[in-house]
Amino acid sequence: MTTPTSAPGTGSGTVRLALIAPAMNRGLREARFDDAGPLEPPRDGSVAPLCPGPRVRLLRSPSPRCAHTAALLGHADVAAEPALAGCAMGRWRGRSLDELSAGEPESMAAWLSDPAAAPHGGESLRELRARVADWMDALEPGTVIAFAEADVIRAGVAHALGAPEAVFWRLDVRPLERVELSGRSGRWNVRLGAPAG
Repeated sequence: MTTPTSAPGTGSGTVRLALIAPAMNRGLREARFDDAGPLEPPRDGSVAPLCPGPRVRLLRSPSPRCAHTAALLGHADVAAEPALAGCAMGRWRGRSLDELSAGEPESMAAWLSDPAAAPHGGESLRELRARVADWMDALEPGTVIAFAEADVIRAGVAHALGAPEAVFWRLDVRPLERVELSGRSGRWNVRLGAPAG
C-alpha cells in the first residue's frame, strides 16, 4: 500500500487537482475493459463547457474515452499524460466483467480480492495506485485539471486519504463528475461529487 509520506508537490505552495471522470460510453455501460467507442449523450442533453482559468494546466488519460470527454467539454487538444492511463488489463482488454466471471471465476475472484493480483497479465491494482500516487506527489504547486478514467480517480482518492487498499472497490466514480483534491505539507484534502463543468 502507498501512503502519503511526502508533501504533495516539490515547492512551497498548494497543489489543486481536479479529476474529471469520462462521459458514459458502451464500454462503461457494459462494464467492459474497453475505453474506445463513441460517448453517449448526457441524459439531460446538455453539457456545460469547462472554463478553466489562464494558469490551469489541463491533462488527460491517453484513453480515447478521456480524449473524447475533454473535447465534449470544449478542450480537444489536451495533452495525454501516461501516468493517468487506466489500469493495463492485459488479455482481459475488450472483455466484460460478466464474461470473465463466467469464464474465469477464480481469476476474477483473485483480482477482486488481492490488490497485488494481475491474472490478466497486465497491471495490478497495487501497481496502478503506486503509479498514480507517484504522479500526484510529484505535482508542482498550482492547479491541474485532468480527465481520468474511474480507476485512476479511485487510486488517487485512496492515496490522498492514505486509505487501505480495500477502499478502492468502495469508491463510486460516476461519469462526468469531478473529484477535487488539494495538498500541502504532506496532507491531502478531498472533495467528492462536484459537477464536471
